[in-house]
Amino acid sequence: MAFTKLRVLLVDDNAAMRGLVRAVLGAFGCDNVFEAADVKRALGILSVEQIDVIITDWKMSPVDGLAMVRHLRNPEKSSNPFIPIVMLTAYAEPSRVREARDAGVTEFLVKPFSAEQLYKRLQVIVNRPRPFVRTKMFFGPDRRRLNNEYEGPERREDAAL
Repeated sequence: MAFTKLRVLLVDDNAAMRGLVRAVLGAFGCDNVFEAADVKRALGILSVEQIDVIITDWKMSPVDGLAMVRHLRNPEKSSNPFIPIVMLTAYAEPSRVREARDAGVTEFLVKPFSAEQLYKRLQVIVNRPRPFVRTKMFFGPDRRRLNNEYEGPERREDAAL
């Protein structure tokens, strides 16, 4: 699958990492890539561009990627609270993964990442988008993957988590 029409926003304070992710996306056929070194610039881009997917780092300053996710998932503050968000971060601890999930991240990918891993996350976002859930405490993609036949090594033991 080529992602020629996909419009991606990369948010990472590390220019080398943005360049690497841009190169990988280019290999997938995705040439509509916007870059932001911080959350303020990312929000500015989102206000004027039609973006299909955000790929963001967690640790940035003065505002981190998780705070941006929380802001974007707030329907009262965000122009597109349904936008798919991939958290691409060096934080791999289960508590961090749960925190990102609970903030509304669509997909989670740990650095260092492979092109294949990113490709699979984008395929899922495009071909099998998850429904969104709204409760008093949460707005974001359903953490359950409905009708998922995936049995590979990244499958969680408890599919309900």
